Amino acid sequence: MAGALMSADGIAVDFTAPAGAPALVAADSVSWRLFKNPVSLFIGGVAAVLLELAEPKVRAGVWDHTSFKTDPVTRLRRTGLAAMVTVYAPREVAEAMIAGVNRRHAKVTGVTEDGSAYAADDPDLLDWVQATASWGFITAYDRFVEPLPPSARDRAWAEAAPAARLYGALNAPASQAAWEATLAAMDARLGPSPVIFEFLDIIRKAPALPAAARLSQPLLVKAAVDLVPAPLRARLGLEAAGLSRLERPLVKAMGRAADRLVLESAPPAQASVRMGLPADWLYRPPTRASAA
Repeated sequence: MAGALMSADGIAVDFTAPAGAPALVAADSVSWRLFKNPVSLFIGGVAAVLLELAEPKVRAGVWDHTSFKTDPVTRLRRTGLAAMVTVYAPREVAEAMIAGVNRRHAKVTGVTEDGSAYAADDPDLLDWVQATASWGFITAYDRFVEPLPPSARDRAWAEAAPAARLYGALNAPASQAAWEATLAAMDARLGPSPVIFEFLDIIRKAPALPAAARLSQPLLVKAAVDLVPAPLRARLGLEAAGLSRLERPLVKAMGRAADRLVLESAPPAQASVRMGLPADWLYRPPTRASAA
């Protein structure tokens, strides 16, 4: 990241311009506050992938058609950039990026181990991927940064719906209750796989975080496992892979500290400036931020 640009794999995005250009999600949204936190974003992103890999068709698509196995760092950077663009970039930039993702998905097809055909642009699979992403980010922030009241959770789910539709997820959940219904409906399709353990091994070791935070990466991966609902965690064979009682307060302290860390070169601060707001606007208590 340099100046106003955030880049990944040759793609660069300027979050500061044009001045006043709205994003897909409003600046006063719950989402803008949630996505500014790199700790909960990492935890939630890993947790989302765990639920995605528990579904056989999504698992095959991710594992056979992405670079997770061969170049996990680049893959993670691309995913992180996509999340930042979806929430903070000017609407036109986000729409163009999403259209590119959709074009790539349209070319991805295959067959699972049990012989079931799949396509990456299957609306049912897209709904699940979008649902797990929102669940991961919302739940990680709620668990490890600051408890979210039900109204804020529902607002965050609703804020994700327009982008989900652009990705082709036409029936992705738009509330906490809708998520719970989605999870219940998907339950019979979710199961264990060696791929899940392979993914966890890769994500523990890959240099995904800045050097100063890299020692904490295995702990944050354990926090991601901890987010998976207990019955599903046991079914996936992950019951011993979560946080210990002593580790949970440590992750919470990290999450809360990250929520106060203003990085003026990062998309949340840059996007705030684009909207005519102070760079630290998202890091202020809500009442003060509203008055700015």
